[in-house]
Amino acid sequence: MFPDPVPAPQKFAREEEAREVARSFDLRAIGPEFIANPYPVYNALRDHTPVKALPGGGYLVSRIDDCNVIYKDPRRFSSDKKKEFLPKFGDGLLYQHHTTSLIFNDPPLHTRVRKIIAGALNPRAVADMEAPMIALCDQLLDRMGRKGEADLIADLAAAVPIEVIGNLLAIPHELRDPLRDWSLAILGALEPSPTREMLATGEKAVADFLDYLRVLVEDRRQRPGDPARDVLTRLIQGEQGGERLSEIELLQNVIFILNAGHETTTNLIGNGLYTLLEHPHAKAQLIANPALIATAVEEFLRYEAPVQIGNRLVTEEVEVGGVRMPAGTFITTCIAGANRDPAEFRDPDTLDLAREPNRHLAFASGPHFCVGLNIARMEGRIAIGRFLKRFPDYRLRAPAVRGGRARFRGFLSIPVTLA
Repeated sequence: MFPDPVPAPQKFAREEEAREVARSFDLRAIGPEFIANPYPVYNALRDHTPVKALPGGGYLVSRIDDCNVIYKDPRRFSSDKKKEFLPKFGDGLLYQHHTTSLIFNDPPLHTRVRKIIAGALNPRAVADMEAPMIALCDQLLDRMGRKGEADLIADLAAAVPIEVIGNLLAIPHELRDPLRDWSLAILGALEPSPTREMLATGEKAVADFLDYLRVLVEDRRQRPGDPARDVLTRLIQGEQGGERLSEIELLQNVIFILNAGHETTTNLIGNGLYTLLEHPHAKAQLIANPALIATAVEEFLRYEAPVQIGNRLVTEEVEVGGVRMPAGTFITTCIAGANRDPAEFRDPDTLDLAREPNRHLAFASGPHFCVGLNIARMEGRIAIGRFLKRFPDYRLRAPAVRGGRARFRGFLSIPVTLA
């Protein structure tokens, strides 16, 4: 059994070092140390060059007020990624997917797709998910208990959202096995500097996913579900009296829903449970006071944001943080840095499970504010809360394995013993 991990330093010991790191930072040239603990770098950037000119072009913005200005003004800061992704991906299926999905689009496509998805994720539908989600978590915990050990990612953090999103789309259980690997491959291509292998794997994953979905969609056209609860049926049928999605828009946004609903929630649950191992006093606090779970989930989202960076494209000359930017400028929003901004958060590098208010950017803000945030919160609250109640003495039994990505922060494996 391994000892509990110790929290890594969140700041550089010397200001001179912090300034030099901020001055020379290149998002395309990050290494294992950054992946393990990016926060000293992001804190240095926010403190010394909050609007950082990147060596490859564009800027990285890390103050929360600047990020909010960007997120809330889609007219001047576009989410459309065609210009950025064509040279990165080439004119293939990865490019088609990432330029058609909801998150990387502006109105009118973004408005049409979001309205359809939001309609299916109405409060009644979300409330109906809670009892089945509890039952699912309890089944997973029973299985872990019989073994006496578990991998927190494979056995819980990844299993819960796959089942939840699978249920939302009414995907038969026997057809869900490939979803996680496809998701990791497609999202891995979004890294700042993907390798050729990553791009090839992502391209194949989109192709296989599309073949899979064409069969599923055709079956659902023949045998539609309840559009009030079946998101796939609602996407196929569109809003009553409204415009329908094209076939490509439909298929690519189903992939997006599966990827977004799976990867981020997996990271939320895994990061949260690992962070509690790093902070045994917080772990003991939450075990002693389970009612803290709602604010604890918000703090996990802030402290270890599942999505660490985002992107926008400037559409007309603007000023951000005192820096003039012409139209066509690429902006990387540093969610992880903004979530540690002392202008918004008291003692930002301290894990505070009772923190309120907690206006973090883990779900972004503005028109692209995460449409599934209430489901993600529910999954985190139920999975983490019920796991702690069942296995309060869990400990690492082997080193955890991080996902190795800068954009998405999470783990591939967290092996634990349960008693």
